[in-house]
Amino acid sequence: MNYKNFLDLQLSEIGIGTYLGNPDPITNESYKNTIKKGIELGVNVVDTAINYRDMESERVISEVLQEVDRSKVIISTKGGYFPRDNRLKIDNITKYLKEEFIDKGIITKDDITPYGNILTPKYIDWSFEKSLKNLKTNYIDVYFLHNPEDQLQIVSKEKFYQKLWTAFRLLEGKVKEGKLRYYGLATWNGFRVEESHPQHLNLYEIFKIAREVGGENHHFRFIQLPYNISMLEAFKLKNQPYEGRYYSTLELANKLGIYTYISAPLLQKRVLRNFPENVKELFKVKKDVHIPIQFVRSTPYVGTVLIGMSKVEHLLENVEIENYPKLEESEILK
Repeated sequence: MNYKNFLDLQLSEIGIGTYLGNPDPITNESYKNTIKKGIELGVNVVDTAINYRDMESERVISEVLQEVDRSKVIISTKGGYFPRDNRLKIDNITKYLKEEFIDKGIITKDDITPYGNILTPKYIDWSFEKSLKNLKTNYIDVYFLHNPEDQLQIVSKEKFYQKLWTAFRLLEGKVKEGKLRYYGLATWNGFRVEESHPQHLNLYEIFKIAREVGGENHHFRFIQLPYNISMLEAFKLKNQPYEGRYYSTLELANKLGIYTYISAPLLQKRVLRNFPENVKELFKVKKDVHIPIQFVRSTPYVGTVLIGMSKVEHLLENVEIENYPKLEESEILK
């Protein structure tokens, strides 16, 4: 297994994503077997979120953590979307939201975007602590604020950055408590749209907020964004201003000492097809599924490639990619 060293972490080049699937016992067992097998093979990055499969993804990971050396696994999870809890069997989610969150002062109606995104300190605190319980662990390696750019539907850019400031202060506090190692932003649109787009996120401005909150030794050290053969913006779009120049998100993250997780490398299989043999030769692989993975892993400044894997056979096939040399940067730029 190939690894990348970053700060005090050694992260596997391939990571396991846990987004897809029903919140049922069969899917849980399949994920559990896949994650355990991945760890055996050296895949030490496992990514999840409190809302993935109505909290079942975090709970499956907790079962694995009871059976392996916790210190050898890097767990990232996310908070920001209002989650259902599969095990509460709530009949009326609106009533539950009102009674358990609004009436208790954790959130107000005005805090919630049309897609259910929330970015207030009290809610992120609740979400973080709930994730710790779901995962049954004493600490989280990387905690992501989940698609925070969704907030720009309901607040100004200035107010949004104020919200990030308060969320970062909360997360720096979690670090001091020993409950968290690093934090970051997991985005969909924010880092891959033009600067003029309403949901554009300025990475350097966010970095400066972290530095203001946590000092030079702040713990905002991770971002996550989609990148694949059909979504090239992370590497090709020069949408991040810094010191008089524009950089792509991957370039600037590297300059600022921020590690990048890549999501959607297969775009839920939508970039998979039967490729001609000459294309496989061009990508230096032998299987169709390896072409999009090869493309992403070979891109400069990519950290860990997260692939959704709930079945052992898919894991085994995907990690075969490490048997092949990466492409040269000149071949990626073609």
